[in-house]
Amino acid sequence: MAFEAISHKAHPWHGIDPGQNCPDELRVFIEIVPTDTVKYEVDKKTGYLSLDRPQKFSNIVPSLYGFIPRTYCGEKMASFTNKAIARYDVKGDGDPLDVCVLTEKDVTHGDIIVKCIPIGGIRLLDHDQADDKIIAVLKDDAIYGHYTDIDQLPKDISRRLIHYFTTYKDIPGDSKKRMQFVNLYSADEAKEIIKASIEDYKDNILP
Repeated sequence: MAFEAISHKAHPWHGIDPGQNCPDELRVFIEIVPTDTVKYEVDKKTGYLSLDRPQKFSNIVPSLYGFIPRTYCGEKMASFTNKAIARYDVKGDGDPLDVCVLTEKDVTHGDIIVKCIPIGGIRLLDHDQADDKIIAVLKDDAIYGHYTDIDQLPKDISRRLIHYFTTYKDIPGDSKKRMQFVNLYSADEAKEIIKASIEDYKDNILP
């Protein structure tokens, strides 16, 4: 088999294929793992993993966390949130679609690509922006790999994810909550949202 060499590292957002079987199976880029004490985020211009901020509290991200390449949270993706809460003014946050990947394995660092299966999502509102988190399981994972829908996930795992993402942007000393939990949704809806975010990427990012 011929191997085509490349002279540069692919940009995680634009240069990685989300997979031939997307949205049923995804290739995603992981930025943060549960042992990280600071928040890493891909620099959109360079593609390098950069330090965003230290974690302000002792809670840690409860899963692998990253995004689905070649997606964009724009008008089509946000339309699902508008429909769910009977509004029309919610917009996408202009970022790639976030994903949490559940696994029983100890993954020690981010800046990696993993294969996973989407099983649902968390619908969140950040002021007037949709900030969904797709929930996925690592492909062939010994513990989580058999889950196919969010309803099969133990409630304590769902609650842990919701708690983290409704508190991780809070400012110390400020009683006002920034992130609002709307609802959980199924694997079928998650796949529709992924497809909408791919269309948003084509509309907003591709020339």
